Amino acid sequence: MKWYNEPPVWNVQDDAIAISSGAKTDFWRQTHYGFIRDNGHFFYQQIQGDFIVEVKVSGEYRDLYDQAGLMVRLDEFNWLKCGVEFVDGVQQISAVVTRNYSDWSVVPMPHNPSMIWMRVNRRGTAVEVQYSLDGTEYTMLRLAYLTSVETVNVGVMCASPEGNGFPMKFEKFKIRSLSPYL
Repeated sequence: MKWYNEPPVWNVQDDAIAISSGAKTDFWRQTHYGFIRDNGHFFYQQIQGDFIVEVKVSGEYRDLYDQAGLMVRLDEFNWLKCGVEFVDGVQQISAVVTRNYSDWSVVPMPHNPSMIWMRVNRRGTAVEVQYSLDGTEYTMLRLAYLTSVETVNVGVMCASPEGNGFPMKFEKFKIRSLSPYL
């Protein structure tokens, strides 16, 4: 796996990736806020065709918009990020789909869970985002068009748009190819 914007602190041990995000980092393009940020942290590998990626995420969210989860990325103009985003003291299950302009979908958690499981299923041009509180029963958050390009970068992402960074852990990260190419 490779870094796009390596964070100040990170470690991979067994099936866990521990990261502390850098200050004032984010992935966002234009919509509502009028700025472009592409300096969040993304630890990824290239995948061709259809796949399912999943991970268990936990973090010490503190500041507005602290975020951690999964990313599927073609380039700076076409990407999806999903996971937890911290807004007004509440963990939101979040999905941002960007095709030159970012959009944002959120579902507030009734309590701030200690961990969340995220899953993205890519089939053709579509990505389906799901989340789970127990790693067994998943709920669909979003179904969206992303890109028709076969090869994309897939991995874990995090950012601290307003804060000075926070520690998080990704566990049981796995990608399963559904493609006949591999």
